[in-house]
Amino acid sequence: MARSGGGLVARVLFIRLRGTTDEWVHSDTWRAAQQIPGVSVVIDDEGGEARAFGATASGQVAVYDAGGGLVFRGGITASRGHEGNNDGLDAILSLVRHDRLHISSTHVYGCPLFSKDAMLGAPGEARCQK
Repeated sequence: MARSGGGLVARVLFIRLRGTTDEWVHSDTWRAAQQIPGVSVVIDDEGGEARAFGATASGQVAVYDAGGGLVFRGGITASRGHEGNNDGLDAILSLVRHDRLHISSTHVYGCPLFSKDAMLGAPGEARCQK
């Protein structure tokens, strides 16, 4: 967001599963996302909004143009836990800065959002490890 020059509006969704509380969702990751300028952080009950946008893994990004058209879908990390330059981030920044998109999708290195294994376990229990 800092490198976008204010050219993006971002929402970060945190899925709240049935039977969990707001406190379960308000994790360290939630608090870190709230600190990013220009980002609104939203609870997504049962993942309805994530499903509507076609998200299948944590860390998945969808970018829409001003007319509401999907122009990019994918990840903005080069591998699990990676920070720094990568194809997805470069594509989005190119779109914002130069109105050019050299790729429209990248691989997502996140945990599955809606698989059986991702939903097993007690609330707050780690389900997808690095």
